Amino acid sequence: MSGIYIHIPFCKQACHYCDFHFSTSMKKKEEMVLALAKELQLRKNELHQEPELDVIDTIYFGGGTPSVLRVEEIRFLIDTVRQYYSVASNPEITLEANPDDLSEENLKAFAEIGINRLSIGIQSFFEDDLQLMNRAHNSVEAEKCLELATRYFENISLDLIYGIPGMTNEKWLHNIETALSFGIPHISSYALTVEPKTALHKLIQTGKVASPNDEVAHAHFLILVETLEANGFVHYELSNFGKENYFSRNNSAYWLGKKYLGIGPSAHSYDGDSRSWNIANNALYLKALQNGELPKEVEKLTTKDRYNEYVMTGLRTIWGVSLVRIEQEFGLEYLTYLKQQSHKFVVDGLLSITDDIIKPTLKGKFLTDGIASDLFYLNLE
Repeated sequence: MSGIYIHIPFCKQACHYCDFHFSTSMKKKEEMVLALAKELQLRKNELHQEPELDVIDTIYFGGGTPSVLRVEEIRFLIDTVRQYYSVASNPEITLEANPDDLSEENLKAFAEIGINRLSIGIQSFFEDDLQLMNRAHNSVEAEKCLELATRYFENISLDLIYGIPGMTNEKWLHNIETALSFGIPHISSYALTVEPKTALHKLIQTGKVASPNDEVAHAHFLILVETLEANGFVHYELSNFGKENYFSRNNSAYWLGKKYLGIGPSAHSYDGDSRSWNIANNALYLKALQNGELPKEVEKLTTKDRYNEYVMTGLRTIWGVSLVRIEQEFGLEYLTYLKQQSHKFVVDGLLSITDDIIKPTLKGKFLTDGIASDLFYLNLE
């Protein structure tokens, strides 16, 4: 089983914190949809190395804001995937969407064309937070879209951001409880981070917005974990919580090292041995595809690269890092190194080792990415 990710590089407006690739100009939207279809056609044989990889199990529309496309454009891209790839009988087809795009008419049409999972960028139910982040929707639309979406979709995920300057523990808990009140079975939640060259970075530098506080973010994270687990959610990845049978099949495939195609400007792909990524420039992407060329770069992964990626993704998930797999795939030297590097974190109560599986403890979860970097192998190859 494999997956296809389709990057839609358009947004109505730029969120202050976002450093993803997108454009707020819609002038080339129709050309881009045709170029995406052309790339799907040109790359139709990339996953045919092994028979079982012929089947596409997930199709994910990410961005950007995929919901700015017309329903007919999304249907055209789904039909193109089905034309050139063998698709599973019950694929997970996810559409990332913003609340202001989710009219009842659109929701009904999305369901009719085969979208069966929505990932909605709520971020917060409070007006001041949404304005600080420069979101395109308001607090009324945030709740209204969920009221409508739950009429047409059962499998819904929503995004929430914590650690926003000025957000109290009480406000954060209200955000979580509001999401739960709609019966949402999946929540993705991230700490507000300040990326270079973003509007948020400039606002903080000029003193117009306070810098996020790590202690506040950590407190919000603990509230998030406690509240969602008490409501039947499984914390299956550092930033993702799902009820049983509602884990994201698309994202789980990434974390478990399965192969996928990334279509569109800036999209990444993985075939087990190498990673490739498309140029993050709409005009150059369009020009290349119009000439029948693939505007991508390829990096062959070394043993060290694959080890480091497995450690990073493994520690972030409930599946952890298997010592048995480390020895089998990477050798005794890597196993010995991992045991040595992880020892201090086990002693400090940040990692645990049970049945030869390394996982972060509750105390260590918020520090997972930093711990993983200390377990990376930097001296081979």
